[in-house]
Amino acid sequence: MLTITSTAFAPNGPIPKDHTCEGDDRSPPLAFASVPPGTQSLALIVDDPDAPDPRAPKRTWVHWVVYNLPPATTALSAGAELPPGALAGKNDWGRDVYGGPCPPIGRHRYFHKLYALDMILPDLGTPTKAELERAMEGHVLEEAHLVGTYEKAA
Repeated sequence: MLTITSTAFAPNGPIPKDHTCEGDDRSPPLAFASVPPGTQSLALIVDDPDAPDPRAPKRTWVHWVVYNLPPATTALSAGAELPPGALAGKNDWGRDVYGGPCPPIGRHRYFHKLYALDMILPDLGTPTKAELERAMEGHVLEEAHLVGTYEKAA
């Protein structure tokens, strides 16, 4: 079964400040394992379903969109450049790079979603999360989730 883990935080645990807007805003280290046979590429979406306030969420804020990661990719180090062949999509800041947690209020959850796909996707330019999800439809072999949390310092 496909897995995604991080040495920076435990499942459902707090994401360290280094990986947020209050720190260096660099992506956390991520490790991938048990990629299923037949996988041609991996995709990664990091989002926050608790925006803007976890007590009254109104939207899901997208922090990172990556696709066409080679299936042999077993890890992305903290702040890593993407491996050759991997492409980045657009987050909700309009950028094609990782944007760390920066919640305006309360403790938010950040879902790191890894998808094993049965194809290499065409170059989609810098797709949004929704555009990438549409392109992946019918091609997801397995998916794995890692959730971290973050609340800004008072």
